[in-house]
Amino acid sequence: MHKSASQILSVLRNASLLLFRSACPIVGGQAVMEGIMMRHGEGYALATRHPAGEIMVERFPWFSLTRHPLLKKPFLRGFPVLLETLVNGIKALNRSAVVQGDGEETPITGTQLMLTMFLALFMAVLLFVVAPHGLSLLMQALGVSGGVEGLTFHLWDGFYKCCIFMGYIWLISFVPDIRRVFQYHGAEHKTIHAFENGGIVDVAAAAGMSRLHPRCGTTFLLFVICISIILHAVLVPALLHVYTPQNVVAKHALTLAFKLLLVIPISALAYELIRYAARLSEGPLASVLRTPGLVLQRLTTAEPDRAQIEVALAALREALGEETAGRDIRTADYTVRSVERP
Repeated sequence: MHKSASQILSVLRNASLLLFRSACPIVGGQAVMEGIMMRHGEGYALATRHPAGEIMVERFPWFSLTRHPLLKKPFLRGFPVLLETLVNGIKALNRSAVVQGDGEETPITGTQLMLTMFLALFMAVLLFVVAPHGLSLLMQALGVSGGVEGLTFHLWDGFYKCCIFMGYIWLISFVPDIRRVFQYHGAEHKTIHAFENGGIVDVAAAAGMSRLHPRCGTTFLLFVICISIILHAVLVPALLHVYTPQNVVAKHALTLAFKLLLVIPISALAYELIRYAARLSEGPLASVLRTPGLVLQRLTTAEPDRAQIEVALAALREALGEETAGRDIRTADYTVRSVERP
């Protein structure tokens, strides 16, 4: 149950490891079970705290869907990045769960990965597409909303989508394991802030940083929700103006199918928007684009302890590899397990 909640949250929160204008190498991360994954370049490091107390770090190649030059183009890269981040995130989450279990080597198979992705995506679609649509139909039945062809239906849909998302995060925050993941999420942000700030990167430097970061996938999801509300309100009525099935069930089935297809352009637009927001200099526009996501991160992050920041520092050092030369990254003792899996 706890693992499934983490997997669904990974779909929503860690939708992309985003680029940021900085003089230092680019790193992005994700919190897992008692650990942190840090990505840099073509690989990532997974640092976990073993139940015995030792920090163990493993390096893995980054599974990518965007190696073709065409899929690196703006407005084409967003959806592939979403999928590849989901794949890598599930692999890292699964491995961290193994470490917290009996430690036996049980690599996730292709079939298991596909089933896990299907479950996570199915739950995300059920919660954030089907359920809001059904609740909007209820508002229509109560006489406080128009039909799916009108604006009010999609405003209710967006309202319920936001409520379900906020309620979901609030509810799972009471699960002890998820609360720990949120603390590691905060440790990840603090460590990246300290690294991007330059100078000595250690526990003290990271602890003094904010646990909120403008490149977080939480902001990505917020943009996805906002863009989906706008596009659904405009494009769904346009579609139904062109073609409307006579059968009511068929009409709503068509609407839901169209909303699923819109996930591709919505994720692409959200990806470009968050990249743009991260590159902005401080100012009114930057505040407007960043503040809602930073406020939302107060739910998905928590203040970490020293031990959790130590794990984040180990993940950062190993993710950077040879690029740590000339950079003062001070970590606690940890063990590196050299494994390379396709």
